[in-house]
Amino acid sequence: MTILTGDCRNLMPAHGPFDMILADPPYGDTSLAWDRRVEGWLPLAREALSRNGSLWVFGSLRCFMATADRFADAGLRYAQEIVWEKQNGTGFHADRFKRVHELAVQFYRAETPWRDIHNDVQTTPDAVARTVRRKRRQPHTGHIENGHYISHDGGPRIMRSVIYIRNAHGRAIHPTEKTTSLLQILIRTSYPEGGLVGDWFAGSGAAGEACRLSGRRYLGCEIDASMAERAHARIASVLPLHGGGPAHHQPVGDRP
Repeated sequence: MTILTGDCRNLMPAHGPFDMILADPPYGDTSLAWDRRVEGWLPLAREALSRNGSLWVFGSLRCFMATADRFADAGLRYAQEIVWEKQNGTGFHADRFKRVHELAVQFYRAETPWRDIHNDVQTTPDAVARTVRRKRRQPHTGHIENGHYISHDGGPRIMRSVIYIRNAHGRAIHPTEKTTSLLQILIRTSYPEGGLVGDWFAGSGAAGEACRLSGRRYLGCEIDASMAERAHARIASVLPLHGGGPAHHQPVGDRP
């Protein structure tokens, strides 16, 4: 468990290969001073990704549409996306709806077949009992008895692609902090046994906390030195569920 301090483009490639990369870069959707897209990190992340690994990137649809060609140019192929639904949201001046969702999109190396990408199917135990009746066919097609099937309460079902999890509003350390429980789902889905998670825009260390709770190996990088210190403290305070070593803070280089 280590947090590097500095620019991920300079520091993270040397620590690969990563079996899973998490990235929550600035989207460039607003006029805020810190919200500027980081150029050139995608090809570096692709080269630092293991053959069977995948890259999960958080962003808005506006951001992904504006940068779609950069993923392809970097040799990354789209796999799937999830929609994170929050309990509250934000709205820009030009928006017509309050934005209560965010996308997390999975990519992988273009030369690797999708079947070879690590995947651990996630399920939920909230199946609800129901009786479903088949529609009666029209009389001229012949007489067929009505049929039905019955499902049962509590059975596992594949997790849906729209996931409702409350955000960290009111307790967040970083202004764009992701909730730990959501990150744990992505980590469990895409993290092979004994692999390494690389968090290229670590922020307050939420992904590191999720890895520590899941007993996973983690390396993060944060350009803001004060935020990196807070991320280190956050991760170090979490007791791992499945062992794992202590968290370390490793200042490297200067902020560009």
